Amino acid sequence: MGPALDPVAAEPDQPIKTIPGMPAVINPANLYSEATAGKLSPAVAGALPRVYVPNVKSNDVYVIDPATFKVVSRFKVGANPQHVVPSWDLKTLWVANNAEGTPNGSLTPIDPDTGKPGAAVKVDDPYNMYFTPDGKSAVVVAEALKRLDFRDPHTMALQFSLATPGCAGINHADYSIDGRYAIFTCEFDGGLVKIDMVKHEVLGYLKLAKGGMPQDIRSSPDGKIFYVADMMADGVYVIDGASFKKVGFIKTGVGTHGLYPSRDGTKLYITNRGSNKIHGRPKGPGSISVLDFATGKVVATWPIPGGGSPDMGNVSADGKYLWISGRFDNVVYAINTTSGAVKIIRVGTEPHGLTVWPQPGRYSLGHTGNMR
Repeated sequence: MGPALDPVAAEPDQPIKTIPGMPAVINPANLYSEATAGKLSPAVAGALPRVYVPNVKSNDVYVIDPATFKVVSRFKVGANPQHVVPSWDLKTLWVANNAEGTPNGSLTPIDPDTGKPGAAVKVDDPYNMYFTPDGKSAVVVAEALKRLDFRDPHTMALQFSLATPGCAGINHADYSIDGRYAIFTCEFDGGLVKIDMVKHEVLGYLKLAKGGMPQDIRSSPDGKIFYVADMMADGVYVIDGASFKKVGFIKTGVGTHGLYPSRDGTKLYITNRGSNKIHGRPKGPGSISVLDFATGKVVATWPIPGGGSPDMGNVSADGKYLWISGRFDNVVYAINTTSGAVKIIRVGTEPHGLTVWPQPGRYSLGHTGNMR
C-alpha cells in the first residue's frame, strides 16, 4: 500500500523556484490546479471539441464528436500511429507515427481548429513525444533507439540527442514540479531513468522488479511522489522523486497501464488493460481503478461491461468523462466519472494513445495531454 498523501500538506506560501522560462507554479500543493474544469486557455478558443484516436495497425486516426459519441471523420497517417500529442503552445496536435522496426517514422500535425491533418514531418522512431516545461523543445521519445531527441517544437528540426543506454523501451514520462528533472519509464528493462532537464544528462536508473514492464507515470499533486503503472505487477509503484527510490506499491488490476488525474486534482484514474501480454486478447478482465491522492488508496473499481482492454486516453475538459482506447477490442470507452457507466464506440484496429481536445491548462508537457 502506498503512503497517504495530503495535497494540502505542501506550504502554499512557499513558491516553487522553476527553471527559467517555465510558467510559474500557481499552487505548490496542486500542480494540476490550472488544468481544472473551466480553465481553458485563450489559445484553444477556436478548437473543435473532438476525440482523436490513433489506430496502430490500421494506420489512421478516427475523430469522435464527444457530444454525440459518434465517429465524424477519419484520415490516414504514417505507419503505426501511437499517440496524439498536444503541443506546448496548444496550437497543434501531433500524431506520433513510429513505423515500428523501420526508418520511416513521422509526425503528422493536426489543426485542432479544423480537425484536419497537415503534411507529415519525417523524424526517427517517434513512439511518444513530450515538451520541455519552458516550451523550447519537443522531446521525441525514440524508443527503439534508446534515445531522446530534442527538436524545435514547431518545425521538429533536430536540436540535439540524449542517449539513454540503460533504458530499453523508453516510452512515458512526467516532470518534477519545478521542471528540473523528468522520470521516464523503461518498459523492457523493468525500471526508470531520471533525466536532468537543465544539464540534459542522465542522473540515474532505478530497477523496479525483475520481469516488470512499467508503462505510464504521473506526479502526485504536490510533486513529491510519482506513480508508475506496471502491466506485469498489476498495480502502481510509488516513487519518491527527489531521492529516486521506490517507497510503495498499490495493487490495482490486471495489466496496469495508463494514469490520468481527475480535473479537480483529487483522484488518479488508472487503466488496467486486462492482460499482461503486449498483444492481448479482446474481452479481457479490463477495468479502471480510482485512486484517492490524499489517502493513497483505491476507492473505486469500474469494470468494462462484458470485458475489455482499457489502454490510454484522457479526461474530458469538464471532467465528466474518461475517454480511453480499448486496445485489443478496437473500440473507445467513454466512462462516466461519477457512475463508472461505459459508452462504447467502434474505431480502427488497435487504438492507442487517444487525446481529448480541447483540455484545460496553460501549456502541455506532451503525451496525450499532461496539462499544467
